Amino acid sequence: MSADVGLFDVRGRTALVTGGSSGIGRMIAEGLVRAGAKVAVSSRDPERCDAAVRELSEFGDCAAIPTDLATFQGAVDLAAALPELFGDRLDILVHSAGATWGAPLEEFPESGWDRAFDVNAKGPFFLTRELLPLLRAGAAASPPARVIVITSGAASRVHASESYSYAASKAAAEMLTRQLAWRLARDSITVNAIAPGHFESRMTRFMFADEERLAGIVEAVPLGRVGSWEDMVGATLFLAGRAGAYLTGAVLPVDGGFMTCRP
Repeated sequence: MSADVGLFDVRGRTALVTGGSSGIGRMIAEGLVRAGAKVAVSSRDPERCDAAVRELSEFGDCAAIPTDLATFQGAVDLAAALPELFGDRLDILVHSAGATWGAPLEEFPESGWDRAFDVNAKGPFFLTRELLPLLRAGAAASPPARVIVITSGAASRVHASESYSYAASKAAAEMLTRQLAWRLARDSITVNAIAPGHFESRMTRFMFADEERLAGIVEAVPLGRVGSWEDMVGATLFLAGRAGAYLTGAVLPVDGGFMTCRP
């Protein structure tokens, strides 16, 4: 077989990226648009969402659906709005919306737990469930439909920062990925996760703004650098394209070896 068989081709496929107005979600949305997919971007800030889509529309077909996925109603509203853009089919669903909270153990509030779990664990579950008819239609019309959950290295490794609910919610999202993968395999829908290492985003901007702290991070990464746009987009296109069609229930670390190659 020729090597040129479109293993990473997503041209003409429909995609939804939550949290797609900034950070890792923005990287993924841009990568999918540039690769020829029709992409809907969702985030809870309408102005930021619209601004991202104006920029991304220079590269291809992109539209905005502002939604707050910290609520169940947000998932319902987003699922209801999507067919107006793409019709009754969705090929690729990327859960990149995320929330974190940090506070000392003795002061950690209940609201910090609620926010992290509502966005990072409950959000992907309910949105996937609400979009099942569109994903099943996408699977019937093409290779497997894809669900990609953005988790974190914090899901499996203890960090010094006291972000208890964030780490626990991302670990829950990885288990949810496996559970959904098992359940949806019969529908020809794959469910995989990407566990990023250190990428610049609104959530990590404080780390990147501190030169000394950033140098320490880079030193701790076996490959000696932080993640780039190409790293995240490459992993996404692998999972979204034909190359990843036989992979489900997996957690792909994109972290320069930070989680798996340190002594």
